[in-house]
Amino acid sequence: MNRVRDPFRRSQLAIAALFCFLGFQYGTWASRVPALKARLDLTPAEVGLMLLATGVGAVLSFSLVARLMIQLGSRRLAAVSALGLVLILAALSVAPTYPVAIVVLLLDGVAVACLNVAMNAQAAALETKYQRNTMAKLHAVFSGGIFGAALVASAVTSLTSGLAVHFGVAAIILLLLVFTAWSGMPIEDETPEQAEPVAAAETAGASADGARRRWRLPARMTLLLGLAMVFGEMVEGAMNDWTALYLRDVTHAAEELTPLGIAVVSGMMVLARLFADGWRTRWGNKQVVVVGAALAGCGLTAAVVLGGLAPALIGFAFVGLGMAAVTPIIYVCAARQGSDALTFVATMGTVGLLAGPPVIGFIAEASSLVWGMGTVAAFAFLVSLSLVRWPRDAFEAEEKTTRVDEGSPAVPEGVA
Repeated sequence: MNRVRDPFRRSQLAIAALFCFLGFQYGTWASRVPALKARLDLTPAEVGLMLLATGVGAVLSFSLVARLMIQLGSRRLAAVSALGLVLILAALSVAPTYPVAIVVLLLDGVAVACLNVAMNAQAAALETKYQRNTMAKLHAVFSGGIFGAALVASAVTSLTSGLAVHFGVAAIILLLLVFTAWSGMPIEDETPEQAEPVAAAETAGASADGARRRWRLPARMTLLLGLAMVFGEMVEGAMNDWTALYLRDVTHAAEELTPLGIAVVSGMMVLARLFADGWRTRWGNKQVVVVGAALAGCGLTAAVVLGGLAPALIGFAFVGLGMAAVTPIIYVCAARQGSDALTFVATMGTVGLLAGPPVIGFIAEASSLVWGMGTVAAFAFLVSLSLVRWPRDAFEAEEKTTRVDEGSPAVPEGVA
């Protein structure tokens, strides 16, 4: 009971529910891509184009998200977009034609972009308010949501192949998560000045007026953060959407084993993110991300070259381990640059997460899914190359901040 009554723990649980929600909603329909492909009789290129719609929706939503963050605040924006994603999941389960499915996933991209920015703004504000490190663990909950969605998908498909039944069960779980999040989110958006963009800007030492400025061309540091985020999320998105088909079509795994690809990646990410804050303290942010992304690329490359179910699952595990710390570290850095940087980087992350899968679809159509997975490995190596170019002083500033464990008392020096 003490944990529930503690303000930090209560807010942490509410924000964790948002992260779990987004991972679970995404993992639910991503794990059923083979079923959607079969029901709508799609080619790999058509699957890629359908998935590309989510990325297009995220791209088009950038200016909308910036305005909604100011007008609604992160708390209300998170609730509205979450409810929208529940309706979108229901619509996708009954989409009668390919064009309708594209429109539904276009709207999904817009809603995901809104929720992604809002929940990370809430997380950044929570770290600032209580001066406790929690971002990596919240991202672990996101991976846990995908992991849980994969397990639910495997369980439901063992009983019935119907999408409506599966997505109906998922909708109930998602609504429970929305209720949990709304009852404990810490930021009250009474006025635009009190909204979360200001809280995120305060993380970077910005003034409240900065949250109301028009968006301008991002600074060099922000552009580099966005570039790294795109490549990192392209890896994560491609692994979530194409592992099931890879296991079925390339390794010839049984149908009930195909969801294990997503489960392995997300499960390893959950474990790694639980320890990621300690790795940051010990080795530094730059080393953790550069080495981790390279490890993911090497592991997936070996899996593609060796072939077979066991090498594939081992390679997927290396991807989850290596990429686990990438996005949490980038979000922390972006939050310190201000609300505009956070919105830009979060939106770019959504673009990468949702645009990566269709890129792999086009490559698979032109050659094979083996080459598609090889491209995912290349994306991981590009994360390392992008981060090598980050300004060294930015990482030094990051490493000089005081690391505070969640269970420790707050200190005035700052947060990690």
